Amino acid sequence: MSLVPMKRRQLVALAATLALIGPGAALAQAKLKVAAIYTVPFEQQWVSRIHKALKAAEARGEIEYKATENVANADYERVMREYATAGNQLILGEVFGVEAAARKVAKDFPKTAFVMGSSNKPQAPNFSVFDNFIQEPAYLSGLVAGGMTKSNKIGLVGGFPIPEVNRLMNAFMAGAKETNPKVEFSVSFINSWFDPPKAKEAAFAMIDKGVDLLYAERFGVSDAAKEKGKLAIGNVINTQAQYPDTVVASALWNMEPSVDRAIKLVKEGKFAAEDYGIYSTMKYKGSELAPLGTFEKKVPAEIVAKVKAREKEILDGKFTVAVDDNQPKSTAK
Repeated sequence: MSLVPMKRRQLVALAATLALIGPGAALAQAKLKVAAIYTVPFEQQWVSRIHKALKAAEARGEIEYKATENVANADYERVMREYATAGNQLILGEVFGVEAAARKVAKDFPKTAFVMGSSNKPQAPNFSVFDNFIQEPAYLSGLVAGGMTKSNKIGLVGGFPIPEVNRLMNAFMAGAKETNPKVEFSVSFINSWFDPPKAKEAAFAMIDKGVDLLYAERFGVSDAAKEKGKLAIGNVINTQAQYPDTVVASALWNMEPSVDRAIKLVKEGKFAAEDYGIYSTMKYKGSELAPLGTFEKKVPAEIVAKVKAREKEILDGKFTVAVDDNQPKSTAK
């Protein structure tokens, strides 16, 4: 028997199989090439949540994932272009200091999907934005804080006074005021996304003025609270395991709903510019209040009941936490 007819029969069979399953099936099985660009270290709390969600997708075998940390603003555009030129189909990151340059790159690569942390609007056809809209659990953590302060003085140390930070602080303050109308606030910004020593010093200064509970929007604040025997409320991630006698509660951000949605849409060829902010809300499991853990028996029962009731009202759509992007001000005298 000739080998040529055999090869022809094999090719015919292969062609028939491909025709049966369709061209999209092979693409669906291929791993999506995803890249991320971060201006801070992977361990920084905000970035760590994006990185965690992408690593989970990588572990499931859905994507090939590459990321670069500590990218200076001056290098951001170059790295972004390199990832796009290398054929990455989805690129994520935070562009708060490099907005114009990032949007220019997106225009130059219209077939690449971009999902970027930004305070601004999406840019058609391929530049989606996201934000950590976790004001709901921040408010719930404030309810806890109001019931835990003894001096009625709470300190808040933030990175920069931008909407992403302001709205969480304002929600936290509103919650604390609800359970403790007497509370006064000291507010400070360190003008850095990652400078634990500077945040720690700002916290020490507040403690010296009578603050006994601190909102740890940045790393370093909980260290100061621990050293001085004070309490802290966490933000974005749960650090209670590292500070079991210090961190009472934390507002957690879960980036998985946003990341998984983007991956699915790119794979289906349906990706479009949109605002992913809503997928960070509690309704979509994009945020939650961490379990009280080591403080479960230390938080007053009436406060715990209040938190659970409000949590249910939020999830049922019966209570809305206000989004206030204005810079919070100190009220302490």
